[in-house]
Amino acid sequence: MSQAASLAFALFRTADAPTFLRRVLTLDAVTSGAMGLMLIVGAGQLGPLLGLPVELLRAVGYAFIPFVALVAVAAARPGRALGMIVGLLNAGWVVASIGALVSGALAPNLLGMVFVAGQAVFVGVLAELQIIGARRL
Repeated sequence: MSQAASLAFALFRTADAPTFLRRVLTLDAVTSGAMGLMLIVGAGQLGPLLGLPVELLRAVGYAFIPFVALVAVAAARPGRALGMIVGLLNAGWVVASIGALVSGALAPNLLGMVFVAGQAVFVGVLAELQIIGARRL
């Protein structure tokens, strides 16, 4: 087991791959649901604060709804394929988030850049843990 995998399994206190993956997916479902709700309800306040378009924030919040449903299903029945799919979707989200910043497609203020980059780092960690967990099955 790699050092990263050992640390990840220690953090979630289980050497049992299905339990580990279930916990990581559950964390993803809960945090994604919270982020989606925050973006839907708070887009009007967050947009000006972050220097991001309100419509974009709200649309991203709504896009989280089917994703959270998929992750919840994956958490209820952790399997290699669904775990890998969620991990790869999260990795794609990280690439898209960073790409939006560096391409100039978005022009957030400093707080907005920190927000986008911070959530990308968090999602990247989740993606890695999900892929580790799926591979261990």
